[in-house]
Formats: sequence, structure tokens, C-alpha cells
Amino acid sequence: MNAFDPKHLAELITRERALYTELHPKSKAAFEAADNLFGRVPMTWMNKWSGGFPLYLDSAHGNRIKDIDGNEIIDFALGDTGAMTGHSPKETVQAVRNRLENLGGITTMLPTTDAQWVGAELTRRFGLPLWSFALSATDANRWAIRLARLATGRQKILVFAYAYHGSVDETFAIPDENGKAISRPGNVAPPVPLDLTTRVVEFNDIEAVRRELANGDVAAVLTEPALTNIGIVLPNPGFMEDLRKACDDTGTLLMIDETHTISVGPGGATKAWGLKPDIFIIGKAIGGGIPSGTYGITESLARKITAHEEADIVDVGGVGGTLAGNALSVCAMRATLEHVLTDDSWPRMIELATAFREGVEAAISESNLPWTCTQLGARAEYRFASPAPINGTESAKYADADLEEYFHLYTANRGVLITPFHNMALMCRDTQMGDVDKHTELFKDACLELEGKK
Repeated sequence: MNAFDPKHLAELITRERALYTELHPKSKAAFEAADNLFGRVPMTWMNKWSGGFPLYLDSAHGNRIKDIDGNEIIDFALGDTGAMTGHSPKETVQAVRNRLENLGGITTMLPTTDAQWVGAELTRRFGLPLWSFALSATDANRWAIRLARLATGRQKILVFAYAYHGSVDETFAIPDENGKAISRPGNVAPPVPLDLTTRVVEFNDIEAVRRELANGDVAAVLTEPALTNIGIVLPNPGFMEDLRKACDDTGTLLMIDETHTISVGPGGATKAWGLKPDIFIIGKAIGGGIPSGTYGITESLARKITAHEEADIVDVGGVGGTLAGNALSVCAMRATLEHVLTDDSWPRMIELATAFREGVEAAISESNLPWTCTQLGARAEYRFASPAPINGTESAKYADADLEEYFHLYTANRGVLITPFHNMALMCRDTQMGDVDKHTELFKDACLELEGKK
């Protein structure tokens, strides 16, 4: 049981909303004037920010954001991994500026030599030998799923309930009481019933995986190494190894999506944990904020794909887009991988995330609240549950919109930003221990106020 009065929480939220409005009058006015934007925002998910309106950006550098009201904020959201480099890393900015101002040719339908450099670096980090570029991990997932179906002759994919794979239609699935794939709550107009395209089981349930793969109709299992958009849900010991074997035993491809879990290290969880995917997907972070994504495949999979001469993967087959692999995006990826997200970046970022987790855990312990904080490399997140959930459905049960709004507003009103979709904090090379200490102090104070002890 939570050791606080829900009525008191409601009063604190009302207070924090009023303070948020007082501190951000220009952001509120900009939101109210956005009559020509659907939902009054450039993208509807921006309405997820607490307080009734989002903060409006003036500038961002490193791990600092300044809003149009002049408030400077320590940023632990970092674009929900898209700005894991820190905002506007100078090396990426310089390379992009050179492409724009001196070399030109943002989009020409021609390759650049940067592409091979990036492909070789991705092979060094993640192991797969062949790469193709996209502008987001969502697109990379969509195209890779089509190739998996082509190579295997199977129509379905298997996903884990509440895993994060962008906005791919097949992945918004949860199991019903009979294990049949149905739409997640809130899924917008799925084109077909989910059980036609998808099988879905709970993360960490290897027996359920084996049962579903035994049907022989699954082209690929698509998974994150750890769930990241429903709190952080870590794999049980041996689960990923068992998953690989289950795929091998049934002729199923294994797709690993490390869009978020790149926080584990320079080669993601794939290298750190010794994973062996047939297809690898990543986006967001590798372009330093410039839209980027990529998928990698094995040589054996490439041979199976190209054996299908009837499939037009060059032109109208539905794989790729005109802007994918454009000179600017690939230039940004090279600069980011070569100079910003280097192998040497992670130890310090992980050290900071460890301090973040330990600070949150200490505050939770002192307040005797039944919550947990889970770390995934340079990423940490607290969940209003204890013990930490072991699958997505269990974690979803502990979502608490009121508690999330309270903590998001409490920290934002005092100069610290955490991710609006959940309670995630990410470290970048510009993050300082003092930034972590400030969050720890605020989190502790928020807990004390919640319990009426301050």
C-alpha cells in the first residue's frame, strides 16, 4: 500500500499545476495560440507533457534546455534517447554545417562515402555485416519485417506485450485471456485484426514463446533486449539465450531493436550480453538529433532475400524511401559515431546513472514507499511497484497518471526535466554529478511532501 493520502496528492498536483502556469506564461500563450496545429502541437504526443501544455523550446545545448520564458532546465529526458549525445553536439553540428554550407546536396539520390564508414562502424559495434538506412527506427522495423516475411515465407511476427518498436502496426498487441493477439488499449484504427499479423506473449515467458513459435507461421520475433517504454523490465537470467534457441529450433528469425537499449554500451545490449540477432534495428541516438535509423542483416539472410527474384527490393517493393540514406543524415551518423558516442563515453554515463538510481532508491527507502528504480546502463527509471515487474502487462498495472504528473511537475517547476512518457532519466556526456544530485534532492523532497512530512 502507498503510504500517502490520495486527497493530499490531488492537492499537491493542483498546487504544482498553478506554479507551472505561473512560471511558463509564454509557453501557455504559445500553446493557446496554436490554432492551426492538430492538438495545438506539432505532433500529438507532445500533449503528454504534464501541466496542461508543453514547454516551448528556445534553445538547447548539452544537457540544458532554455524555454521561451527564460527558464533553464537540466534535461534528463534527452529526446527520449534521440538526444542521448546531448543537444547539438559540436562535432555533429560541424559536420552537418559543412555538408549544408560547403558541400551541399542534402538529398540527391546519390550515395556518399560516409555510408560505408557508418556501415563498417555499425558492424564493429553490433556484429551484423550488412546495413541499410532509414530515417527512424519505426521505418527500419517496418522494412525489416517485410524482408523477414519474404525470406521465411511466413506472415506473422511475434512481439512481447508493451514492448517499444515505434509506431509499427503489428507491434501494438497484447494477449487476451486465451493468448490471442488483440490491440493494446488506445491503439488507433489498426488496419486488420492483430491476430492476423501478430502473435504476442509476455516478456520473460520462454514457454509461451515456444508454444507460439510451434505453430510454424512466425517469420520473426521482434524484441527489445529489455522493455523500455513501460518502465524498464529486465530479462530474466538466460531468457535471451533461450529465446535465440527457440528461434533456431523453429526456423524463426530474431530481430533485436536497440533504439532505447543502446544505453547499455557502445554496442548496445547486443554486444554487452553476447546476443546474436538475424536482424538488428536502431534509430534516434546515432544521428545526434538528425533523423536517422538503420537495420542490419546477416549474410545468410541477405542470400535468402535476394533469392526471391520476383520481389522488387530496389524500386516499388515497399522497402525504403526517397529520403532514406540521404547525405545529411548519413553525415550526422558518421560524426556522431566517430566523435560523440564513442566507446569511451559510456563508463562515465553509466556511473552517473548508477548515482541517479542509488539516490532514488535511498529516497524510496527512507520514505518507506513500495517503489523501485531500475537501471539499464546510462538509463534509469523509477516505477511505482515493488518488486520490479518482470513483464509488460504487470508493469502496465502500476502506471499511475496522478503520481507521474506530480513528480514531473514537481521536478520541472524546480529546473529538472524527466521523460514525459514515463519516469525515465538518461545521462549524456554533458551531464554532471551535480545535476544528478539536484534530481535526488528534488525527488526526496517530493516524496516527503507526498507523505506530509515536509
